[in-house]
Parts: sequence; structure tokens; C-alpha cells
Amino acid sequence: MTVTGFKIIKMTDLSRSVRKRRQRGFTLLEMVVTLSILALLTAVAIPVITTSVKREKEIQLQQSLRLLRQAIDDYKKLADEKKIKVDPDSFGYPPDLETLVNGVEVEQEVTDDSGRKTTRKVLVRFLRKIPLDPMTNSYDWGLRSYQDKPDSDTWGGDNVYDVYTRSQGTALDGTKYRDW
Repeated sequence: MTVTGFKIIKMTDLSRSVRKRRQRGFTLLEMVVTLSILALLTAVAIPVITTSVKREKEIQLQQSLRLLRQAIDDYKKLADEKKIKVDPDSFGYPPDLETLVNGVEVEQEVTDDSGRKTTRKVLVRFLRKIPLDPMTNSYDWGLRSYQDKPDSDTWGGDNVYDVYTRSQGTALDGTKYRDW
């Protein structure tokens, strides 16, 4: 339809052409804005995730150290109670970490049905296994004997008085992991 040289366009034809243009895709501006938002979110998320992972490893380290030290203390308690036969030079501490896993024989008093007390030997294990050091990803813990200096980096080999990680890293609170 034309009226004096002008073409009359119906509204339905106009809306179809707008729809066709919209269906072609995103504009360059929309793409740039979207990529900028994604880059900003990534820049914020990465440090948060790395801090979260580091905090989780620190918690695992604290749990492993607590487990090992509790096992050493339990061994020492039985040695002090004379339930474990130990070398007098060991001061009642285990000779190595494997002893805590393999266990030691402990004399235990047992009362039978007739009321008679007897002693029997029972194998007592202090650890199921040596825990993994999450900072070094190994089972190689730093050891200190009772005779070693408190800040010693080498183990005298006499007994196991304390354990520490061999990691040189620094914790989120600024302390060295090996000082924990």
C-alpha cells in the first residue's frame, strides 16, 4: 500500500523486524560488561578460596599434631605408671613413632570368676597410623627427643618427646608452622 509516494508500514511488520534484529545475538557492549563482571568476581574469589584452602590445611595440621602429641603423652603416662618396660635413658618416652602404631605390651590386672587376680599382657596401640603432614604432604615429621634443645632441627634419636612439621611456611597468623 502506498499513499502519495509514502509506503505505509503495518505495526506487525515493524515488530517482526525488531524481533529479527534482537535474535541476532549480543552487542559488543553487552559482552564487554559481562566479561568485566566475570573478571571482577574471579579476582575477588581467588584470594578467598586460597585463604580458605590454607586455613583448612592449618586445621588439619593442628589436628595431626594434637593426635601425635596425645599418643606420646599416653605412652609416657603408662611408662610412668610402670605398665610399660622402658629403657631408663628414654625418660619414659617412645623410641620412635612406629612404636606408637605397632603398640606395646602392657600388664593388666584381671579378676576371674572365682575372684582371683591375675595379670596378663595386652597389646596397646596409641595410633592407628601416623597421620599425614598436610603442609609437606608426607609422613616425615620432625622429631625432638627429651635430651634435644627446644629449638633443635635435628633429632638426637634417643626418644620422641615432641613432633613438628618440617614445612618452612608461614601461617595466616604470621607464625612459622614448624613452631606450632
